[in-house]
Amino acid sequence: MPTCPDLDVDTPDPTPSTTDGCEDCLAEGTRWVHLRLCLTCGKVGCCDSSPRKHASAHAAADHHPVIRSAEPGEDWRWCFVHQTAG
Repeated sequence: MPTCPDLDVDTPDPTPSTTDGCEDCLAEGTRWVHLRLCLTCGKVGCCDSSPRKHASAHAAADHHPVIRSAEPGEDWRWCFVHQTAG
């Protein structure tokens, strides 16, 4: 499996921008499927199964490489740069 230096960083998670759902979906009045937390800035966005795909859009626009699942009981991470889970 490919290695990813971005996933090797072991720092505490940032404080989530909201605990109510996808920050952008809440502002737009749209729905999400699952939530993701940006590990660079703490922005909460929706997954790629959601209609608006806010987490991916945020990662691309702001060059923030790693997210983690913000779903209860899930602790996986994903690096957009290296297309690698960890």
